[in-house]
Amino acid sequence: MDVDAAVFDVFGTMTDWRSSVTVELADIGGRAGLDADWPAVADAWRRGYRPVLERFLGGELPWRPLDDLHRLMLDDVVTEYGLDGLGEAERDMLVQAWHRLRPWPDAAAGLELLHHTRVITATLSNGGVGLLAGLTKQAGLRFDCILSAELVKSYKPDRRVYRMAAELLEVEPRRLLMVACHPDDLEAAAEAGLRTAYIPRLEWGPDAERVDPPAGVDLVADDVIGLARALGATG
Repeated sequence: MDVDAAVFDVFGTMTDWRSSVTVELADIGGRAGLDADWPAVADAWRRGYRPVLERFLGGELPWRPLDDLHRLMLDDVVTEYGLDGLGEAERDMLVQAWHRLRPWPDAAAGLELLHHTRVITATLSNGGVGLLAGLTKQAGLRFDCILSAELVKSYKPDRRVYRMAAELLEVEPRRLLMVACHPDDLEAAAEAGLRTAYIPRLEWGPDAERVDPPAGVDLVADDVIGLARALGATG
């Protein structure tokens, strides 16, 4: 596939949010004297994401940084699971867990292969610029550029986010590749004129059902290494 740049979803596609957040919930919750089904708590926290975004996109909520949304969702989950023993300090630490997500095993190696091609790589996430800069650095994910929906004060799947990436990278939308494990992200990117690549991830755990790629996707790769090779990387 002949493209000039590739932008990547981060939460789920490049990082294993579920196991990362579960570990931090168990650690911080345990130190607070609490016990719970921590994977279920992590899942519930993440499932609150889409409804909150829809409230923003529907005009019900003003734009807020993703950390603020994560805190809003966490407070709801704390109430749902009876975890009121988590104080303000513990909740702040848990929100920061999303800054420390662990990468999938292939993510860093695949990006390194892409670094030695002509293809520019960047994040394109709903996480803020600061969050993404810290996360990708600690995770060893070598991107050429950090782009965030924060730059247009919106969130994916708002069309403006994808068009912003093309404009800032100075590439035509049809020569910009959106890489994600989320069909809705890829469908929105395609509607904005971008090319799309799907990488399957069991982001909801090893027992989760495999998610099929959206109809019309331009490329399906097993992982980031496979994607890099499809884009011309060798090694």
